[in-house]
Amino acid sequence: MTAGAGAPAAAPTEWPTLALIAGCHAAWAAATTVLAAASLPLALAATTVLVALFSSIQHEVLHGHPFRSRRLNEALVFPSLTLLIPYGRFRDTHLAHHRDEFLTDPYDDPESNYLDPAVWARLSVPLQALLRFNNTLLGRMLVGPAISQATFMAADLRALLAGDGAVARAWALHLAGAGLVVGWLVTLGHMPLWAYLGAAYAGHGLLKIRTFLEHRAHERARGRSVVVEDRGPLALLFLNNNFHAVHHAHPQLPWYRLPSFYAARRDRFLALNGGYSYPSYAAVFRRHFLRAKDPVPHPFWPQGDR
Repeated sequence: MTAGAGAPAAAPTEWPTLALIAGCHAAWAAATTVLAAASLPLALAATTVLVALFSSIQHEVLHGHPFRSRRLNEALVFPSLTLLIPYGRFRDTHLAHHRDEFLTDPYDDPESNYLDPAVWARLSVPLQALLRFNNTLLGRMLVGPAISQATFMAADLRALLAGDGAVARAWALHLAGAGLVVGWLVTLGHMPLWAYLGAAYAGHGLLKIRTFLEHRAHERARGRSVVVEDRGPLALLFLNNNFHAVHHAHPQLPWYRLPSFYAARRDRFLALNGGYSYPSYAAVFRRHFLRAKDPVPHPFWPQGDR
């Protein structure tokens, strides 16, 4: 999808992103040591937010920020503070997700929440009920991280058993980094590991607010990506990825340029995506906290296609 003039070229060094990465690491270190010693509940809340922010930073890095060097960028997010997903696997599956012609495809979009209707029909009634709950915003925040983690790990296990070297390398690096995070918590931190794992899970639950409605089933690829016109705390936490149609059209744009780029081309973007937009995350909560946005089976999937 294109909207108006091309995006400005990336700077050799994006200082706002570099400062954000440094600030996130410093805040994480303080939350797991000084703050955890003073108040574990406050430290848990802060760490939850920082895990979500770190994942948003990883998303910036995999799209080529803040430097032009991929190795240097990826060194900035090692080890992964999120613990649950190897960065290398996040990078590879997310870049595959950016093939817009496959957005929401139950098979070829790694981030799709839709199922082939034939697969859906074979599921047990309790599992169907769980997935329906997962299609409400409350469900996505509470059980969504567990469902996506289980699905992701099952797919990676199959790849490992098939001898996929790239998946093996990503997990080896991730486990080495996870060892560093655990070592920090044990030697310098004042946060128990169980508490950190809880904060990591909750941080992924926060991220589900963003991913909950990023894409919809639509006949045209350009109509599948949302815009949430929010400029509040959640937009900052998600590094403006709520302007998701803009991000998919211009994935090279850094987070701090997305709002102004959208504002200058608002009518064009909304025309292209068929008006798929929300005025704020408050509106998203009002409409979908207990009410599903989508069915689980893909509404446009050809019956018996696979």
